[in-house]
Amino acid sequence: MKSLLEYIVNHLVDHPEDVMIEEREAEGVKTYIIHAHAEDLGKIIGKQGHIIFAIRTLAKVRAVKEGILVRVEVAESAPLETSEAVGSEAI
Repeated sequence: MKSLLEYIVNHLVDHPEDVMIEEREAEGVKTYIIHAHAEDLGKIIGKQGHIIFAIRTLAKVRAVKEGILVRVEVAESAPLETSEAVGSEAI
């Protein structure tokens, strides 16, 4: 799943070297947090959230096939323990 998200996001952004996917698991739900350069957040989220919605839909399809529950979130720059994610939605 992580490699799928990395592949998709790296082909959307101008700064693929700044993209990092953080994986967390709690209460049976895997959460993938997409960390990206501030200038690339709009490209990941898309107009009215259409791009991130499509990414979440692809993640949901893959999760159903793997029999897991996933959540995809977007955050700016490097991962921090206290960072607040933008645009989270459970799938």
